[in-house]
Amino acid sequence: MIPRCLSRSLLAGLLALCSSSLAWADGMIPETSVVIVNEADGEASIKVRNSDNATALLHVTLQDLPEDTEPLLFLSQPVWRVESGKEQLVRFILRGEKPLATQRLKRVIFEGIPQSLETKAQGLAKVGVSVRQNLPVIIHPKGLAPNRAPWTELQWRLADGKLSVHNGSPYVVRLAQELKLLPSGQTARLPRSYVLPGDTLEIAFDGGLQGSPNKIRSYPATVYGFAVDAHEAPLQAGGA
Repeated sequence: MIPRCLSRSLLAGLLALCSSSLAWADGMIPETSVVIVNEADGEASIKVRNSDNATALLHVTLQDLPEDTEPLLFLSQPVWRVESGKEQLVRFILRGEKPLATQRLKRVIFEGIPQSLETKAQGLAKVGVSVRQNLPVIIHPKGLAPNRAPWTELQWRLADGKLSVHNGSPYVVRLAQELKLLPSGQTARLPRSYVLPGDTLEIAFDGGLQGSPNKIRSYPATVYGFAVDAHEAPLQAGGA
């Protein structure tokens, strides 16, 4: 059964990779689908297992979002040699001079690099494929209570034929880009799959506005990226 959080494009890529008889994948598998760094702790760690049948290098890279380039994290070490079937503990250390007021979102890439990118077996050349796991990193402020449904804090608005969404909460909201206006059923699309604290995003929809929508249906995800039931919220009219 395919997990609901697995995108079609990712699934297609995995199927294409698995269909090749002349390639194998280096499986550096993180133990969880998101890294959460609590400001109160000052650091976090995650185990990454080498599921391949050969030793490989684990290369870890932190990435800032275009909307937030402040360097808040560093790694205890960026590269490890991991034996087949073994785990490596990767530490994320928080650095920041000011206390955090909201959650912050970063990305981390775990990449398995074969020690030998080309070998020969039974007369056939086999090329090792470096596979990346790209995970979100959420930095959680000290003293901020957890919120299991932060999408309920979003404010949706329709003004002058334009749709927008505002996140006035201190929480990062993750959700599918696809939306639906109600009761018309007209579809719309977010520019990205996350709404940062303080963000106001304009939402695109095809053609002219159909009918007089008063609600919007979104498809949120938990902090770990798993899809939950669709959420319907009132669609406010006019200016802020």
